[in-house]
Amino acid sequence: MPMNRTPLVYFERWFDPIAAKILGEQDDIELIRLEYATPEPDNWTELSRACGYQVGARTELVEPWFGSSDLLARCPNMLALCAIGAGHDVIDVDACTAAGVIACNQSGTNNEAVAEHAVGLMLSLSKKISLTNRALLRGTAESRYALIGNDLQHKTAGIVGIGRIGSRTAKFCHAFDMTVLACDPYLTEQEVAARGATKVGLPELLVRADFVLIHCPRTPETIGMFGAPEFARMKPSAFFINTARGLIHKEDALLDALRQRRLAGAGLDVFDKEPPPADHPLLLLDNVVATPHIAGATVESNRSMSVAAAEQWIALLRGRVPPRLVNPEAWPCYSERFREIIGFYPDPIA
Repeated sequence: MPMNRTPLVYFERWFDPIAAKILGEQDDIELIRLEYATPEPDNWTELSRACGYQVGARTELVEPWFGSSDLLARCPNMLALCAIGAGHDVIDVDACTAAGVIACNQSGTNNEAVAEHAVGLMLSLSKKISLTNRALLRGTAESRYALIGNDLQHKTAGIVGIGRIGSRTAKFCHAFDMTVLACDPYLTEQEVAARGATKVGLPELLVRADFVLIHCPRTPETIGMFGAPEFARMKPSAFFINTARGLIHKEDALLDALRQRRLAGAGLDVFDKEPPPADHPLLLLDNVVATPHIAGATVESNRSMSVAAAEQWIALLRGRVPPRLVNPEAWPCYSERFREIIGFYPDPIA
């Protein structure tokens, strides 16, 4: 029997409470807040009848509440899983497609925040802002001329993945009169040029770049993409910056390259395990600037992501094609399931 109010579940909190406010005002949506501390059977009871699940950020998300095949198997009415940010590695997209479940993200809602953060890490490393701050706190900044940095102007930025965030970073780099290279196998030379960069292969990018910036998603294709061979190709004066996801670079290989001074430094917003322990060896290096996976989280971007997520859920649960659909190939099966559960067919996908 079709549902009168469609159950949508989430854990703990949205990035901004505006999402709960927007969704809570919809007469046709039953918004259900769950807590990680609640006994699992009680949470499963709610999830098992839900049609939508807003999956939390990886840093806070705990087992067994990832968007996995096991979760889908226990949720017969589930129609859609949405990630809270641009990255959707907390969702098993292949499992969703196989089950006739659509997956969505909030791509495009925190471009500014991540790109600005990446440039902030570039500036901190090049100008030695973090290093000189440490020196002052330790009382070892007697000679300021021993701590001078470099300008960004006329340097070369190499962007790996020039989507929305990478394109915004490229624009910022041009403000410093930088040369911008980009490696993105899914875009043509003309498309990369339109986004403000020159398309090159990864080997050439590594050899030429003064800053290598990671803006690609974490996928089976990109996990372990940066290891010892890649770091060995980079200039000893170059900096490695990852504001995308952990596991794209191999931490041990990066640590070795930095300790052996085969790289000048690194700016890291992401780690294999988050948050990293305080004694993580990368955090102990003066030429590493690290932040706790916070590049995409600003007051403005949190609100933007939350509003976008709420509006996407409203559209989705009313049968419209969500604007940030990750697996359109699931739509035919999803449409049949949507009719069975909700009572009418969703819009056809273009």
